[in-house]
Amino acid sequence: MGKIKNLMKTEVDGIGVVEIILILLVLILLVVLFRDQITDIINSVFETINDQVDTLNTP
Repeated sequence: MGKIKNLMKTEVDGIGVVEIILILLVLILLVVLFRDQITDIINSVFETINDQVDTLNTP
């Protein structure tokens, strides 16, 4: 019975390598699937930032 408790305790306490790899794979898959949308959002944000900087620099 003590071995089962130890096994359960080690499973709950730490994050295993398999879980980290699965999370990374899901994140990579999401980035690949939504690459165009992410690029559009980032470009839009930088355009907005550049426009606001330009309005600050004009006298």
